[in-house]
Amino acid sequence: MEVVVAAGQWVGAAVLVMSVTGLLRWAVSVVPIPVVKGIQLGAGLSLIIGAGTSLLQPLHWIHPVLDNRIWALFAFLVLIVTQRLPRFPYAFAFFILAIVFAIIAVLTSHHRLPSFHVWHPHLILPSWTGPHRDAPALWMAIGQLPLTTLNSIIAVTALAADLLPDLPTPSVTSIGMSVACMNFTGTWFGAMPVCHGAGGLAAQYRFGARSGASIIFLGLVKLVLGLVFGETLIDLLKLYPKSILGIMVLAAGLELAKVGHSLNKGAPDLWENAASDSFSGRVGRIHRDLGDEERLERWTVMLMTTAGILAFKNDAVGFVAGMLCHWAYKGSEWLNKRNRSRLLRGERAPLLSS
Repeated sequence: MEVVVAAGQWVGAAVLVMSVTGLLRWAVSVVPIPVVKGIQLGAGLSLIIGAGTSLLQPLHWIHPVLDNRIWALFAFLVLIVTQRLPRFPYAFAFFILAIVFAIIAVLTSHHRLPSFHVWHPHLILPSWTGPHRDAPALWMAIGQLPLTTLNSIIAVTALAADLLPDLPTPSVTSIGMSVACMNFTGTWFGAMPVCHGAGGLAAQYRFGARSGASIIFLGLVKLVLGLVFGETLIDLLKLYPKSILGIMVLAAGLELAKVGHSLNKGAPDLWENAASDSFSGRVGRIHRDLGDEERLERWTVMLMTTAGILAFKNDAVGFVAGMLCHWAYKGSEWLNKRNRSRLLRGERAPLLSS
C-alpha cells in the first residue's frame, strides 16, 4: 500500500507541474481533435469489453439466483427500452434493486451487514524505494501518467464540452490541479490514487447528471457512508450483483463511445469565426465543410488511436499511433503542396509523391 501511495503522489506532483507551467494547455493546442476523439472512443470500447469479459461472461444462466445472466438480460432490456425516457431513473432504480440483492446475499452467507463504525483515520507514509533499492513507485507513476493526462484530463475536458455545450467547460489546468490535490491529500489516509475519468463523466451524464449539484450530492452521500459505516461496507460491496453492475458499465461505455459521431460534424476544430454583425458587433461562428478526403483522414486518425488503445491496452500507445498517423497525413499534404508549387514554377517534381 505504501508503494501505491508513493506512486499516486508522484503522479500528483507531475500533473501539478504540468498544470502550473502551462504544459497541459500546450498539449491541448497540439493534440488534434481526431486523436482526442480516438482516446474517448477507445476508453468507451474498453469499458464495454471489460464489462463483457470481466463481469458478464463469467455469469451463469440460473445460479446464483440473484446474480445471473437472466438478471443481466432484464437490466439490458430495460436500458434499451428507456433510452428515450430521460426522466426514467434507471440508475437509481437498479442501484436500489442491486443493494437489496446484496443485502439478501449477505444475510444468507457468512458475511456481515454494514454497522455503525466511525472511520478512524490513520497516517500511511509513502514508500519511495523498494526492498532492492529500486524505485517501483516511480516506474508505476511513469506508466500511469499517460493515462491520467490523456484520458482523465484532456479527454474528460473535451467530453464535458461535447456533452454539455451550453455550460462553461472546465479548463485542463483546473482539472489537472484537482487531480493533483486529490492525490496529495487522500493518499496519506489510505485512499487509492484517483483521477477524473472520462468514463465516469459519461456514466453520470447517461444516468441523468446535468449539473454540479448532482456530483456534490453524490460526493456527500459517499462521504457520509464512509464516515458512518467505514470498512463494514466491504462485505456488502463484494456481493453487489455483477449482472447489474456489468450493464451499467456497458451503458457508460456506450455513452462515452458515442462522442465519436461528432468527429466530422460539430467537433470544436470545425467551427470558425465569421464576419461580425454590423448592428450588434457580435462575431458569429460557421461550421467548416469537409471534403471526402479530409473526412476519411480524420476518421482514420481516430480509428488508429482507438486501435492502438484496444490492441495494446495502453492509452500511450494509442496516442502515439494516432499522432504518427496524423503527422503522416500532414507530411503527405506538405509534399503535395510543394510538388504543385514546383510544377507551377516549371520545375521538375521529385519522384517521391503520395
